[in-house]
This record gives sequence, structure tokens and C-alpha cells, in this order.
Amino acid sequence: MIMREQGVDMWVLVARENFEEPVVASMLDAESFSARRRTILVFFDPGVGKPIERLTVSRYGLGEMFKAAWTPEAQPDQWLRLAEIIAQRNPRKIAINSSKLTAYADGMTLSAHDEMMEALPASFKSRVIRDEVLAVRWLETRTPSEMERYPQIVALAHAIIGEGLSDKVITAGVTTTDDVVWWFRERIAELGLETWFQPSVAISRRGVDETLDGDTVIEQGDMLWTDFGITYLRLNTDTQQNAYVLRDGETQAPKGLRDGLAASNLVQDALTSSFKTGDSGNVILTRARDKAIAQGLEPSIYSHPIGYHGHGAGTAIGFWDDQNPGPRGEYILHPNTAWSIELSATMPVPEWDNQKISFKTEEDAFFDGNIVQYIDGRQKEFYLIGNGLGGINSGSGR
Repeated sequence: MIMREQGVDMWVLVARENFEEPVVASMLDAESFSARRRTILVFFDPGVGKPIERLTVSRYGLGEMFKAAWTPEAQPDQWLRLAEIIAQRNPRKIAINSSKLTAYADGMTLSAHDEMMEALPASFKSRVIRDEVLAVRWLETRTPSEMERYPQIVALAHAIIGEGLSDKVITAGVTTTDDVVWWFRERIAELGLETWFQPSVAISRRGVDETLDGDTVIEQGDMLWTDFGITYLRLNTDTQQNAYVLRDGETQAPKGLRDGLAASNLVQDALTSSFKTGDSGNVILTRARDKAIAQGLEPSIYSHPIGYHGHGAGTAIGFWDDQNPGPRGEYILHPNTAWSIELSATMPVPEWDNQKISFKTEEDAFFDGNIVQYIDGRQKEFYLIGNGLGGINSGSGR
């Protein structure tokens, strides 16, 4: 589909063992942990009505998906064998992954490019194009089978967060934020999962301007924030959620904190309602910010695609340190893409002497081309610590 969108009838991917480019890495089967010496994959489209050829210029096939197309005894030179395959199929346009803008589409190394071009007959050299769209479109597009599994993966991430932000793990006056961080890491390992980044846990505390982390002891009255992600079945999650440590006699977080979380939910709504197929990330950013500001909110939007990578291929919708349109937001939005709806709303908290707090949230979602839906809901209420419940997801409001 994406080759035909771009008018490309051959796509050549090259990687080396332990130096896999992002697209090739996503195409290795579960029994292939790396490229095999040099791996060259070829997609050839012979035309409408005919199946796409999937070849690997190798002695062995790859995962029953790519047919072996090289017998070294007959042609010892792997690059010359690739040139033979190209000449036999006579493609009009040969795409290689090369991009100044995104690493996800910059997989063709200089040495591989030079060797490939040296091996090609002169008549085919001019047909080689440096392309960045094929790689991004492949990596950003979520398949139906992936979306059958993704809700389970995000639900698992939410469950671990709910367990970590509970009385089971946190005792006010004793537990530090680093204790919680490393509890998350150990829990992930216990479950046979991986994480693609070190979890973060930080405190917003009345009377303290900066957030606190590291060996800071968690106290009653603290608002906790975590940034947490797991990797399972090659799919990644990225979630930021919040908890409150009850003071003696309290049964819920102060209204000012609850209003701040609700404000962050409103910024989420402004963003997800601004998604439109074919618009750039820059256009979506501007539209969403205008909607949020019109409601009297103070938004900061920095959302990104998610999937095979935590910060996935596709357009950017703002950055935490830059709310202006930029080159990384020029790529357009496509259907069947997954997103981390990452943002914040800053509000004064009356119960904290109008101290301004950034209420940061992040939830994974799917865009089907028309609407954005959260893959496993979103947080609307604080996790409550110190209520004696200690249950997974208590107070999450999903």
C-alpha cells in the first residue's frame, strides 16, 4: 500500500549484524535477534493484481516471510547478486532509506550506499531515490492484529502504575521516590517485560517551587507524578499519571489538585478533537492550543506517535520546550496510528496558597482516521495513597 502511494516498485533495505536499521529491526522474526552478517531485504511490486515479492539476499530465508535469493557458490558477491535481482525485475523506481529529518528513515549507511551503487549497472543508478516516507509510514501504521493486543499491554502498564502508587509500595514518611522507581523496575522484570526508559517519580509539594525526586522521602499531602513505560510483543507504552498522599482525616485530594487534573483532561480533549487526517502536526498543535486557551487554560502540548518505538515514527505535535510549529511537525497525520497524548495544564492551587502546579498527563491512544480513542482509558481521578486500600488502580477513574 505505501509503496503504491509513493509510486515505488522496489524498496531495498540494508542492515548489518548488531547495527540494524529501524525498519529491518521491525521485520526480524522472533527467532532472529539481529541481522545476519549483512541483511539485504528487497520488496518488489510487479503490478496491480500480482503479489509483492519479498526477498532476502541471503543463503537463508527470514521467518518464512522473505524468500532466500542468494547462492554464494553461484555468485560470491552479495552486492552483485542484488544487482542481478534488480536487473531481472527492471524496476522504475528503487527506494532506499535516507533522511536528514528522521533517524527512522535514515538506515542506509554511506558505505552500503557506495557499495550498492558501485554494483548496479549504469542504467539503474539514476532510478535509485532517497526516500523517507516509506519507512515512516511502515513504522507508524498499526495493524488490526497489533490493535487486538495493544489494549492488554496498556492495561498491564496501568495496573503496574496503580500497584506502585498504592499503600502496597508507599509508606508516607518512609518511602522515597527512588524506592518507587526501582520497585517499578523490579516489577517489570518479575513479569518478564522490558522497559524502554527509566521510570520517573517526582513530588509536587506545597511551599516548594521545584519538583522533588531522588532520595526525597514521600510525605502526607504530596502529589506524586510518574512517567512509566513497558515493552511487550515489540509494542511500547508511555504513560504519565498522578497520585495524592492523604493527610490524616482526608478522604480525597484537595479540590484545587482535582481541578488541576480535570484541566489536564480538558487539554487532552482539545488535542484529541483536533486530529484530522492529512493535517500536519503543526496545524494540529496550533488548533489544539487555540481551543485550550479559549477555555482559559494554560496548556503545554508535546505529543508523539508510539508503537515499535516509544518515541515513534511520525509527526510531532509540539515539544515541552517549544510550543511553536517546527520542521519535525511538518509531516502529515495518517489513519491507523497510535499516539501518546502527552501534555500538561498549569494551574494555581488555592489550598496551596495559589502555588502554580504543572499537571502532567500522558495516555496512549489510537487514531482510526476519524476519532482518537484511548487504548485503555485515561486517568480522571488521583490514585489515593494512605486510604488503606492498596488495590491496583484504586482511584484511577478509568
